Amino acid sequence: MSEAGTAKVSAIAGTARVSVVMPAYNAAATLCASMDSVFAQTHADVELLVIDDCSTDATWSLIEDAAARDSRVVPIKQPKNGGVAAARNAGIEAATGTHLAFLDSDDRWLPDKLALQLAHMRDTGTMISYTGYRRFDESGRELSIVRPPAEVGYADMLKSNRIGNLTGMYDRALGDGRFQRIGHEDYVFWLHQVRRAGIARRVPTAAPLAEYLVRTGSLSADKRKAARWQWNIYRNIEGLGRIRAAWYFAHYAAIALMKRK
Repeated sequence: MSEAGTAKVSAIAGTARVSVVMPAYNAAATLCASMDSVFAQTHADVELLVIDDCSTDATWSLIEDAAARDSRVVPIKQPKNGGVAAARNAGIEAATGTHLAFLDSDDRWLPDKLALQLAHMRDTGTMISYTGYRRFDESGRELSIVRPPAEVGYADMLKSNRIGNLTGMYDRALGDGRFQRIGHEDYVFWLHQVRRAGIARRVPTAAPLAEYLVRTGSLSADKRKAARWQWNIYRNIEGLGRIRAAWYFAHYAAIALMKRK
C-alpha cells in the first residue's frame, strides 16, 4: 500500500467542506445551469470557485451576480487567458475545503452526488472517489451512460482514463496535484493522483451522478488527436519505454473501440 493509501481520511461526510473548481471561458449560455447544480447539492457545505479565463461575453457578470446572491461563490478572474489547466490550478490554490472536486461550466451534477461520494469515502477510507455519468449532446439528447469499474489503480488508469473529471473528488489529505498544459490534462491529473493514493473507488450506485456535455467538433471527439496525446503521455510524461508504452497503448485502443460500440 502506498504512503498516501495509509493516510487518515481528513473529515467525515457530515463535516467535510468541498471546494468545487469551475473554470469558465465564454460560458454565459451554460454557466448558470452548472452553478445551480452545485447549489442544489444535498451536501450544502461547499465553496464554488468560479474562474473566468478572460471571457469576452457575459460570463464575468454572471459570476459576480452569483457571488452577490450566494456567499459560497468565490469569483476569480484570471489576469490573462491561460487555458483550462491554468484556470483549474488557480482554483486549487484558492480552495479552502477538506475535499476538492471539479465541474466544467457546461456540465452538471445530480443533487446527491457529493453526499454519496463523501459517505462512501468515509465508509471505505477511500481518498479518491468517482461516479458514473451521462453523456448528452447540445440538443439534450442522451448519447450514452458511462459506468466505470468499481475501483482502479495506477496500472488500470494507464490502460484507460476511468475517472471522468466532472465526477472525481479527492480528500486533500492526499495532497493537491496540478494540471499540466498538455492534451488530456485531466487524465494526467487523475493518473498522478491515483498513483499517490494507490486506489480510487466508484460510488456503488447504478444511477449516473453527473452529466457531461459533448459539443459538436470538440477535442474529445477527435480520436486521432486523442491517440497522439495518449502516446505522448506514455512516453514523455510517464517515461515508459517503447515496449511498455505500446502494451498500454494497445489496451487504450481496445477499450476506446469498445466504448464506440
